[in-house]
Amino acid sequence: MGVLKQIQFFFIFAILISIVSIDKTFAKKPLFKDKTPIQAVLSAPLSQAYVQRKKKVRLYLDSTLTYKENEQNQKLAVKIRTRGNFRRLNCAHPPLHLNFAKKKNNNTLFEKQNKLKLVGQCRNGKAYQDYLGLEYLAYQIWQEVSDYHFKTRLVELSYVDTNGKKKPWSTNTFLIEDVDELAKRYKRKVLDVEKIKRQQLDLAQTALLELFQLFIGNTDYSTLTSPAGKICCHNTRLIADKDPAIKVIPIPYDFDVSGFVNAPYATPSDLYPIKRVRERYFSGWCKEDKHYANSIQRFNDSKANVVKLVSSSDLLSQRSISQTTKYIDSFYALINDDARVKKEILGRCRGKVIKG
Repeated sequence: MGVLKQIQFFFIFAILISIVSIDKTFAKKPLFKDKTPIQAVLSAPLSQAYVQRKKKVRLYLDSTLTYKENEQNQKLAVKIRTRGNFRRLNCAHPPLHLNFAKKKNNNTLFEKQNKLKLVGQCRNGKAYQDYLGLEYLAYQIWQEVSDYHFKTRLVELSYVDTNGKKKPWSTNTFLIEDVDELAKRYKRKVLDVEKIKRQQLDLAQTALLELFQLFIGNTDYSTLTSPAGKICCHNTRLIADKDPAIKVIPIPYDFDVSGFVNAPYATPSDLYPIKRVRERYFSGWCKEDKHYANSIQRFNDSKANVVKLVSSSDLLSQRSISQTTKYIDSFYALINDDARVKKEILGRCRGKVIKG
């Protein structure tokens, strides 16, 4: 073999090895690579888990998740327990934590997954189907406008209570990426602190987050603090670079008490002069106007895709699609009216202006 052919051979071989390596990397965590809804059955001692919901220490209970993959049923062992705050205590069907054994997930859809949040309907009924669909869409919209976000996956789930005290039921649900996996995806680490200073945050990303919270009509969050004893921040997680000079990225989650979802139990924060969550009130911190101008541009650039996510959704009733589209339109009317931006966004920011 000539020198030129040897070089060509080794070059092609290196490319093939690289492709195989990339494919293996992707295959390690396939769960969030696809948006096709998963069809699954959760067989669990649900009535026992629900009894524990008010306890501070809630035990993980042995369960089984059976799902369909390539027209074949796959069965995985999983442990469950109730999670959350308000919904854990008040919903007929509280949200769950799913705890998988990583070593037993090889060559499955859930490969390398450990702990996942499962969000389901709070109660039975078509209205609660819409609330679930709208919260899922809020995650999708945030993913559309921001480079930093949790990944999600829809699951058409049937619940079977192995205690035999509850009749089986089926509903749409969705899984949320674990925060540690999210941080690894961005080559950062989760910042587990109770509070943070504004100067430590990435101001561009924070402004975008604050504008998104205005978009969905949510005041139930913080980018700076958390309730006593909780990890910062309220309905926001922080990820940080190894280099302390690089600013911290805040990422929002948990949107069920927003005006966008408009659940019957949702109420606005007492900090603001509004009586309904459907009313928008800007709750961000003051920073240079350029950050909000850039965030507004980001939303405008994403408008067509944002509207399409809602208008083409098969998770919502036609009535919900119509109402939500009007709610979205009212946000875009606000951010494209300079006088209203000056009064209702820039004029309502809190604290001194942070430069950077």
